[in-house]
Amino acid sequence: MRHFLTFIFLLVSGLLAAREPIVIKLWPNGAPNDNGMREQVEGGALYVAEPTLTVFPAERGNGLAIVACPGGGYWGLAVEHEGTAMADWMNRLGVTYAVLTYRMPNGNNEVPLSDAQQALRIMRQHAAEWNIQKLGIMGSSAGGHLASTAATHFTDAVTRPDFQILFYPVITMDPSFTHMGSHDNLIGKTPDKALEEKYSNEKQVTSETPPAFILHCTDDDVVPVQNAVAYYSALARQGVSASLHIYPTGGHGWGYGDGYIFKRQWTGELEKWLEEIKD
Repeated sequence: MRHFLTFIFLLVSGLLAAREPIVIKLWPNGAPNDNGMREQVEGGALYVAEPTLTVFPAERGNGLAIVACPGGGYWGLAVEHEGTAMADWMNRLGVTYAVLTYRMPNGNNEVPLSDAQQALRIMRQHAAEWNIQKLGIMGSSAGGHLASTAATHFTDAVTRPDFQILFYPVITMDPSFTHMGSHDNLIGKTPDKALEEKYSNEKQVTSETPPAFILHCTDDDVVPVQNAVAYYSALARQGVSASLHIYPTGGHGWGYGDGYIFKRQWTGELEKWLEEIKD
């Protein structure tokens, strides 16, 4: 009986300690730009008409916060395994974690970045409330492109992330090694070369680009591993601290899935890196 009561006490304590996520509309008074989408559709992919930021505040925050941008080729969003599935883990680490459901370009390449930058602004507005001392951005696949765009196209201190975490990211718009689906959905099938250059983020790195943690697989047949290598090389040339982890197998899109054989390795490496960032 005593053991049973102890179990019940721990269970109830855990439930009481859990904090409900906070859902914040990015543009309650209307976005500054438009992509023509008016309908919220959920199914195999999520098409966002009303962008939101779902925040999971850490019970005992360590000063770090992360905005996560799920992937989906700038066509939809893999919100669960590249977004919300990591919330409990991040909270246990003391990280306040937020998942961004951003709008698709749908003909307007400026829309996703404006949503990402607004998410960073909102997080900084709540810095005292959530004990945010350093704010990073994270992204997977096309979400990795968005995260690296935020890290290289910031306009001020508020929209500049303090660090970036990229999972098998699309980095370039160079047709020779980009992910063509992300390329076409973001900037069109026949874009101006200047637009391809603008969103080839390996070409936009400066000494002010924030530190990066990058994950990829050699056998990724969706987003070539050269994306990660090119970005890492550009960061290194500019003297920006960067940690690159390339695993031999795994393909693409594994996110926080338990089926990925190197999950223990990448989660352990990221935990150590976040400790260094915090200090």
